[in-house]
Amino acid sequence: MYEGFESFDIRTAETTVHGVRGGSGPPVLLLHGIPETHLMWHKVAPQLAEHLTVVATDLRGFGGSGTPPSTPDHAPYSMRRIAGDQVEVMEALGYDRFGVVGHDRGARCAYRMALDHPSTVTRLAVLDIVPTGDAWGRADKEFSLGFWVWSFLAAPEPIPERLIAHEPALIVDHMLDSWSDVPDAFPEPVRAAYIETFRNPARVHAICEEYRAAATLDHEHDESDRGQRRVSCPALALWSRTGAVAAWYDPLETWKAWCDDVRGASIPAGHFFPEEAPDVTARHFLDFLI
Repeated sequence: MYEGFESFDIRTAETTVHGVRGGSGPPVLLLHGIPETHLMWHKVAPQLAEHLTVVATDLRGFGGSGTPPSTPDHAPYSMRRIAGDQVEVMEALGYDRFGVVGHDRGARCAYRMALDHPSTVTRLAVLDIVPTGDAWGRADKEFSLGFWVWSFLAAPEPIPERLIAHEPALIVDHMLDSWSDVPDAFPEPVRAAYIETFRNPARVHAICEEYRAAATLDHEHDESDRGQRRVSCPALALWSRTGAVAAWYDPLETWKAWCDDVRGASIPAGHFFPEEAPDVTARHFLDFLI
């Protein structure tokens, strides 16, 4: 699916990160969401690689990346630490400054990276999210039912881990099928790869720890930064026209509170629009990144 790309496994200070690299030109890092891996960019990355050096990685816990031990405060799975992995990977590949594009959980990693490493991130694109602090701060009945994974995966260990172990395909298929508008957006090998992550108990625990960190440390980091630190590089916010972000928030106005320079648009597809509408998504990226 990544013809012409090279794969790599890079050891960082705390774990290993798996990914692929291809193309030539200014570097851009692509970060996936849940329940995906770096494979989510397989329809977009080749288009970007005609103009850019594209790096697509698995976040710690997902795909082929490592699952370092957690701690009682969940700090190893905070977005601050996950973003640190990715900065180390890009440095190891020779890129001290680069653009970053993130979808869903990857977008949370991406904006945290832009806040914590402002001299490193040259451009930031966040896909179908508002900041974690804003999401939790406005949580209500609709949020609890619609974003059920936020509370389910953050439940105390080992409750979600053991429940997922019984039906890993069920949870992945439900996320893919109920959050998308294009039923055939996920080729069977891609869907199978996403499910495989959830068949691995260590990876499921890591993913749950990420959500436990989101409800605690990530929220705290956002609230500490609110009004104190802003994203200084140019930013792009894209969101599904039919999804929850569009229904519950004014996403562009929300991001204006965090970014000095942000533009945005809705995409006529479901939550997974890089896979559902790859050509439209790629055009937005190229207009912004080049």
